[in-house]
Amino acid sequence: MSKEMVEALDALESEKGIKKEYVIESLEAALVAAYKRNYNQAQNVDVEFDAKKGNIHVYAVKEVVDEVADDRLEVNLEDAQKKSRGYEIGDHIKEEVTPKDFGRIAAQTAKQVIMQRVREAERDIIYNEYSQYEHEIIQGTVERSDNRYVYINFGKIEAVMAKSDQMPGETYNSRDRIRVYVTKVENATKGPQVFVSRTDPGLVKRLFEQEVPEIYDGTVEIVSIAREAGDRTKIAVKSDNPDVDPVGTCVGPKGSRVQSVVDELNGENIDVVPYVDDPVDFIANALNPAEVIAVQFDENDKKQCIVIVPDYHLSLAIGKKGQNARLAAKLTGYKIDIKPESQVEFVDDNDQDVDINDVESGKIDIDKTRENAANADDAKNPADQSDSDIDIDDDSSTDPEE
Repeated sequence: MSKEMVEALDALESEKGIKKEYVIESLEAALVAAYKRNYNQAQNVDVEFDAKKGNIHVYAVKEVVDEVADDRLEVNLEDAQKKSRGYEIGDHIKEEVTPKDFGRIAAQTAKQVIMQRVREAERDIIYNEYSQYEHEIIQGTVERSDNRYVYINFGKIEAVMAKSDQMPGETYNSRDRIRVYVTKVENATKGPQVFVSRTDPGLVKRLFEQEVPEIYDGTVEIVSIAREAGDRTKIAVKSDNPDVDPVGTCVGPKGSRVQSVVDELNGENIDVVPYVDDPVDFIANALNPAEVIAVQFDENDKKQCIVIVPDYHLSLAIGKKGQNARLAAKLTGYKIDIKPESQVEFVDDNDQDVDINDVESGKIDIDKTRENAANADDAKNPADQSDSDIDIDDDSSTDPEE
């Protein structure tokens, strides 16, 4: 070993950012193992690397004891004090045992250690770089695809996009440049692994942040997103600034802002609805474009409600294969049971029938009649539910037919 090794370690630190002390510590540990392996030694040994001159010294380490049980590991006090009268029981003595030909073994070991540390350092650098892109949009080039993944090249690393993260109807050809959402970055044993998606709702959120400055600066807030990738997305927005229309801000002049997001998602329909604190109004907004007459909440489960719509808007409220109601449930977090007005009987506190027109016009306070309406409906049909009743929640796995 020589100063060349010291120069190599200095170059590694300056070019790769690998601390010289870290490499020397690893090198010394590897040299201990190499010494024991090549010279059939089992005693305690210590290897010291001279960081200035590049020299390596191997020392046998022995403990000072009263009676020696193993002369490879121990030395008695009398022999120890022949070397230095300062030694006491329990001290450790180092005796240099560096073999003459150890330089060749040390050079081979050093090369292996340095290469390993370089690979580890490069993996750490890549991981630290791309972990910053987690939950962000990044652009890459499609390399290839198989039955499981689409592989996307980001320059220093190759990301994977699983089948479930690929947009229905989209094709990914080699050398296509696409924008994807980074869902997860892992520092695996084989190196950093980046997982990306085109179906995650986070992609829609980041696209709106790029298109709408008011979202990026916090003037407008995206409260929730419900998405069925490739088909339709509902996004609820609000603003604490009374002078800002959150929906109009997101839609943009002549729909230019939302259209940019739609174009990036290859024509996916996007509904931007206003978020309000009142759950009744929020649920009604979420079911847009359907008209909502009333919303009744279950006393036993506050996250479950009955939504009453005009008969002629029942199909619109449910949507194709239940999509509109399903997305509304995901957006609001409520389990929604949709009923047409012809199958709901409203009653007041005295169990008297209430004219539906009075409910629609606001003459009757529907909040005061919710419980009676539900009880009356249950009493009228205790064991039978109409085929028109649609029960939708965000965990529904069955699509009701339109």
